[in-house]
Amino acid sequence: MLTKEEKTEIRDQFRTHEGDTGSSEVQIALLTERINRLSAHLRGNPGDHHSRRGLLMMVGKRRRQLVYLSRKNAEGYRDIITRLGLRK
Repeated sequence: MLTKEEKTEIRDQFRTHEGDTGSSEVQIALLTERINRLSAHLRGNPGDHHSRRGLLMMVGKRRRQLVYLSRKNAEGYRDIITRLGLRK
């Protein structure tokens, strides 16, 4: 679970303008952080199938957001991919 301070920090790093809390870039960054934390949890708890389903749903949601961003703002897509270390 992300704390309020962590979410605020991520939002500040990836926002596109002042007061931006819900742009695709911010949503993708928050989802990526949640995915990374849940992946670490699942490495230690391989039998936690309910959390694995949640992880797969989050990965799908992030994928859809990335497709949307690539269509609407190709430069922003390339920027967020490199900043988050996705797509090797």
